[in-house]
Amino acid sequence: MASLIESPPFQSSGELPVISPERAGDIDQKHRRIAQFLKEQRCSALLLQQPCNLAWLTSGGDFTRQGSSETTASLFVMPEARVVLTNNIDSGQIFERTLAGLGFQLKERPWHEGHSVLVEDLCRGRVVASDSGFGRTSDVSEKLLNLRLPLNSLECERLRELGLQVAHAVEATARCFEHGILETEIAGQLSHRLLKHRVIPERIQVCGDGISKRFRHWTPSNDPVERFCTLTVVGRREGLCAAVSRTVCFGEIPHELRTAYRLALMTQATGMFFSQAGWAMNETWKRVARIYEKFGHAEEWEFAEQAEVIGYQPCEVRLTPNSKFTLQSGMAMFWHPSIGPVSVGDTMLIGLNGLEVLTPTEQWPMTKVDVKGTAILRPDILQRTA
Repeated sequence: MASLIESPPFQSSGELPVISPERAGDIDQKHRRIAQFLKEQRCSALLLQQPCNLAWLTSGGDFTRQGSSETTASLFVMPEARVVLTNNIDSGQIFERTLAGLGFQLKERPWHEGHSVLVEDLCRGRVVASDSGFGRTSDVSEKLLNLRLPLNSLECERLRELGLQVAHAVEATARCFEHGILETEIAGQLSHRLLKHRVIPERIQVCGDGISKRFRHWTPSNDPVERFCTLTVVGRREGLCAAVSRTVCFGEIPHELRTAYRLALMTQATGMFFSQAGWAMNETWKRVARIYEKFGHAEEWEFAEQAEVIGYQPCEVRLTPNSKFTLQSGMAMFWHPSIGPVSVGDTMLIGLNGLEVLTPTEQWPMTKVDVKGTAILRPDILQRTA
């Protein structure tokens, strides 16, 4: 059996990352919360295997191989220690680039031995909770949501920076792509702009010429964009996700597009305005449903999701008509209502004094939407010459 060691036996190939005191403090605080959680659950350890929880505890660590949802490690957390369980291939990179100097211990096995054997070794003889239900562990994955949310001040600041990058990538792509190029080519340009800033595209949609009227979730195709399109991205960095949608039109904006877009903006602004700390989601939902009803689209919301709490997962909690989940200050929401051929989308942060838009525009046309006497600025359709 491999021994438990503080530092892996390898030589760094370059300078080690500077240890951020804020990140180290964040990890220590989360470890203390887990220790209290284990006491409440009457368990001796917590096994974490889901990417969202690995990123949360390590304050932004990435344990996936890029382009894959496969994780390269598990975390085994006890009140007195936090242990990385991995193989000899990935341990070096994890401790050199991801967890250097942050107080994690290592337990590794050769790559050709099953990861489950390593996990079972530590679980044996202990009462273990987990986020995966592995073996005989107790699945507490739903309860861990209360640890991930609401976001703390460090996470909120990271989300602000991420929101700026995601919005910039989408808007820059919308301003620059050539008329008539393929949806897949636009998606490629967008991916490039994200990846150069270390933003991993969790989801990219390029919906050209009204295809979203038929398919609200659309994989970019080899069809050219001739008239208009909506670009939507969910991007992830340091474990956190932010999302945005923008619409661009070549030439005159069709009446159907303009009408649907204005209603979608009104729906979005209403939802954002009434996403308030202390409110149950179903109360927010009622205000949104009234907008649909008032303008003769009472069933439009049934064709696609409207919003969700976003964080270490693209969807932490879905907004539904009967959800009694209580919104809190420090939670982020992605509001993305769609009507007919259009979708509008922005990420916002719920604060004690109202909403904060985390995906602000730059060099983009804006329009005002009035909600209860409050003028809310929203992104309009970008009109370009063909």
